[in-house]
Amino acid sequence: MSADIEKILRETRTVAIVGASANRSRAVYGVWRYLAAASDYDLYLVNPTIGDVEGTPTYPDLASLPVVPDLVDVFRRHEHLPEVLDEAIAVGAKTLWLQSGLWDEKVARDGEAAGLQVVMDRCLKVDYARLSAS
Repeated sequence: MSADIEKILRETRTVAIVGASANRSRAVYGVWRYLAAASDYDLYLVNPTIGDVEGTPTYPDLASLPVVPDLVDVFRRHEHLPEVLDEAIAVGAKTLWLQSGLWDEKVARDGEAAGLQVVMDRCLKVDYARLSAS
């Protein structure tokens, strides 16, 4: 794990999970459940099409959250990444984290130019577990 990733994970307090799902077979569900059980992060679920996941409220977008998330963990299709980046910048997030399989150089450049830390193609659950084990 790079020093930058470790620093991000240690300094993060609030995480918005964009693309939240109540479907237990989806990776986003497993990441959310793991982080809820294993971390001290305050987690906020973002999905405009569902009202809650197991009683945890979801929010339609980042602007609707009651806090500014330190980290925005993205589980959306590639074509939605620029939109999520724009929302993350608008709300003042510190880090845009693109989950495993998500990579977009333009989004990374634009995010970094706006002052965000950008992590691509990494699983927050896996990296948090590695940090916790060290």
